[in-house]
Amino acid sequence: MAEKKKKGLIQEFKEFISRGSVIDLAVGVIIGTAFTAIVNSLVNDIVMPLIGLLTGGLDFSMFNIKLTGDSALMLGSFIGAVINFLLIALVIFLVVKGINSIHLKKPEPEEPEKAPRLCPYCRTEIADDATRCPHCTSILPDDACADEAAARAEAK
Repeated sequence: MAEKKKKGLIQEFKEFISRGSVIDLAVGVIIGTAFTAIVNSLVNDIVMPLIGLLTGGLDFSMFNIKLTGDSALMLGSFIGAVINFLLIALVIFLVVKGINSIHLKKPEPEEPEKAPRLCPYCRTEIADDATRCPHCTSILPDDACADEAAARAEAK
């Protein structure tokens, strides 16, 4: 019986792993890790030195507040982490916005062509707002009675 449970557990695990969403998630985590390394390099090697240049040579990565003894608040590291987060959030926002603009564009539904209005007497096409038929000069009934008039004309 224990062997049956193991087979069932192993089979369930295989089914779980082979689902597309799990594989997609794994790929996303790997790409996210690589992307984080790129953004960390961007912040530490480009953005922070530029901020230091703008602030007169201040090195934010070493900025800290000494508390007691060896302990200190590493505010520079925190500022770098906040900049990392903001850059990653901005890039993810732009990517999602781009993907949504591609995937969510649905063609606007075409309005079905309205059937032309016909004179109930001579069956000539007439304008929707006409009160008389331009062909047979019959006085046209109101739209509420148009179906009834058309039925009478067909009966003749």
